[in-house]
Amino acid sequence: MLLHLVAEFDLQRDVVPWLAARGWAVALDTSENSSALYIVNVERNGKIIYTWKGDRRNTHIGLYDLQTKQNEHLYMFERDLCIISCSINNERTLLAVSFRQYTEEERVSRLLQSVSKYLTLLIEIHPINNVRVLKAVDSCIRVQFLYPVEGRNTSTESHLLLVSEDKYIEQFDIHVVAEEEHKVVIQNSGQLPRIRVADDLVWAQWDMVEQRLFYIVPKESRSTLKCVQFYPDENCNSILESHLDISLNDTQFKLVNFGSDYCQDQGVASGSLNLQVSTSKAGGLCVCCSLASDTPDEVTYSIYFLHKGYNKTFTVSLERTDSHQLKEVAFMNLDYYVAAYLPGQFLHLLNIQHPDRLCYSLFLTGEDARIDILQNCFIRSPLVSTVLDCHVGSMYTVSISESALLQFLQKSKRDSERLAALHCALLYFRHTEDLETQIIWWISENLSTCHSFDPIQEFIIASLYWRMCPETHNLDKLLPYTSLLDWIGIIPGVTCATYIISLPVLEFQNSKGFWEKLSSNLESVKYAEPHLHYHNNVLRREWHNLSEEKEDRRPAAYLRNIFENAKKVLSHLDTLDSEERLAPLFQEEDYQQQLLMGLMVAQLKDHLMRHLQYVGKKKIDQIVLDYVAKLLNLVHRIMKEVWRRYQLHSCIFCFDERGSAGEFAVFHIMSRILEAANGLCMPLPPGFHTLHLGLGVRCLPLHTLLHYIDNGVLHLTETCVRKLLKDLDDTEKNEKLKFSIVTRLPECSRPIPERHSVPVEFLPLNYLTNMLAEIENQGMHPYEKQDHINVKFVEETALKHTVTLLGLKYS
Repeated sequence: MLLHLVAEFDLQRDVVPWLAARGWAVALDTSENSSALYIVNVERNGKIIYTWKGDRRNTHIGLYDLQTKQNEHLYMFERDLCIISCSINNERTLLAVSFRQYTEEERVSRLLQSVSKYLTLLIEIHPINNVRVLKAVDSCIRVQFLYPVEGRNTSTESHLLLVSEDKYIEQFDIHVVAEEEHKVVIQNSGQLPRIRVADDLVWAQWDMVEQRLFYIVPKESRSTLKCVQFYPDENCNSILESHLDISLNDTQFKLVNFGSDYCQDQGVASGSLNLQVSTSKAGGLCVCCSLASDTPDEVTYSIYFLHKGYNKTFTVSLERTDSHQLKEVAFMNLDYYVAAYLPGQFLHLLNIQHPDRLCYSLFLTGEDARIDILQNCFIRSPLVSTVLDCHVGSMYTVSISESALLQFLQKSKRDSERLAALHCALLYFRHTEDLETQIIWWISENLSTCHSFDPIQEFIIASLYWRMCPETHNLDKLLPYTSLLDWIGIIPGVTCATYIISLPVLEFQNSKGFWEKLSSNLESVKYAEPHLHYHNNVLRREWHNLSEEKEDRRPAAYLRNIFENAKKVLSHLDTLDSEERLAPLFQEEDYQQQLLMGLMVAQLKDHLMRHLQYVGKKKIDQIVLDYVAKLLNLVHRIMKEVWRRYQLHSCIFCFDERGSAGEFAVFHIMSRILEAANGLCMPLPPGFHTLHLGLGVRCLPLHTLLHYIDNGVLHLTETCVRKLLKDLDDTEKNEKLKFSIVTRLPECSRPIPERHSVPVEFLPLNYLTNMLAEIENQGMHPYEKQDHINVKFVEETALKHTVTLLGLKYS
């Protein structure tokens, strides 16, 4: 089971013992009347309001505090009532209650036609005192107090929303005064001031945490979603308007998160509107909609990604159908994901932040999709990552199980599942060292089984993305989050149709938090979001030009600046990583890799300067150095974990024996790291090629080794070649190897900022001279035969190869 639910509140666990201790035993007998005890509402401050029937069928209202774990009795009606809605203000001095006085049959039988069916009351409860009638009508009313920001001092004014089935919403302003002995009463003697908040709506949803009211007004073939934001200063503004291609004219009135009407929920029809708005901290805004399909073996639901400007409609073929099963999809807001859940069928975790590719959303069936404690669709998501099951009387916190996700990743056979699980592990859980280690181990075992993506590339890019994005606002829109340019795979049993929709219109000034982030997301869509993400095209072209040593070489100052960038990266890396490093990584100069580092710094800096001008040059310089340094650190992290897993020594530089099976596995992984780096045009830690070549010499037969060198898989480095020439004796086999290596020494191993017409210090002959001078300085005669070096052989070979490179004839 991928989703992990923990019961934060349960009526049987947290309330029933308290009721039993006070003699309300009837509330425990749920066999005759299942509505004897049920949840009515959840307030912003974690207070849960519930109702139960007493021994004389009196109707009680109680409150449970999630923080203190204490129950409190609020009020009692000396009648058997069906409580529809209830809310308590932040100061716990006022209680608003809406209830049904009689059923239609009771009203007719008792000749009570003149009595209204529903009654809405405002009650003073500090202490229990006056009761004021707010509404006495035949249409159902929901009540909800507005809550100020947390930590605000006690207020003398409360604001109450009344939502009517007659398709309007009002706000009542209630002033209270404190009298003797801390008695709080309503100040207004006449009618309470009220304002009309919304009219002609057919659907509404309350966001208790952010104090937002979403509602929909139908207009012919399309509907308009609107949002009213309530502020701590007691003002409210209509802040959003978005057109939806949803026809709601003939749909019954529906409310979401305005408490729990147990009586109404019992009679929910399969054709009723199932619609919910989900928001995320990153400025995501989604409308989730599902209507039961007429086709018995499939279900259809749509997700309107308003912050992206498109709608995705999914049609799922059901594995098995039950004619008695209600085919209504339940939606849960998990912040980074919105979950579409059909009990017994599937669980679809849709990525809100990156919904463009299906491979970043998890679609699960069978055991992976099962949620034992949620066996019905009558659930709500009043808070982010929270589920309220009103029928059971429980509220759960919902999270993705890390262990279950890893198991799913390890057993997955399809690339779409692997990609979705990999991104979930990296971007949802963020950084835990143990999780990252297990992902690296999984990558090392599955390099050859992933066909449509490179897991090393995805690991590096996604890990860099979550590490860097929190540093600066809007950085998430400029850095790449995937190595894939496109994905054309399918999810078996699921069809998806994508439709472009109009972007929402926002009306606010100087708003912060969610609305600022949503506005930023909409702006990036207007300016063609894919083109905002950094891409390595320019870097690859510049790197190719410099590597090929074309005649139109850059000025020395340009190259000097590039190498200065590289030095800053390596210096910055020293401050980030205090762990012991894998030798010889970061312990030698690799001018090719330093050149690529410097170029990447320059190109990424130019990209960010174009779109983050308000940040400032100093901050952008820091971001860029962080990015490249953390990239190198990630490669080093992969290497260390692989080294540890295969129990290799810290350095493999002994060439007198063959490599082990573990060394060969590591060599293969390093070859894939090199392939991934080439594909992304990203630098590798200095010393990588030396380590790679050393393993290649130990693990590969000569013809394969030379083939790898000739095809650029292995790169000759000064450190490794020196070691080879010094350590190998003059057996026929070793002389053949040394000759093959020396004849493949490059003419020039790096571009240099100084102006030299011929890079003479990198010719093999000079290379040999430097080596012999070093040996002589160590006290050895340069022409004296040593145990492990044939100087004459190396000298003749180097001379011949040098003369050839200079275009001369050797005799």
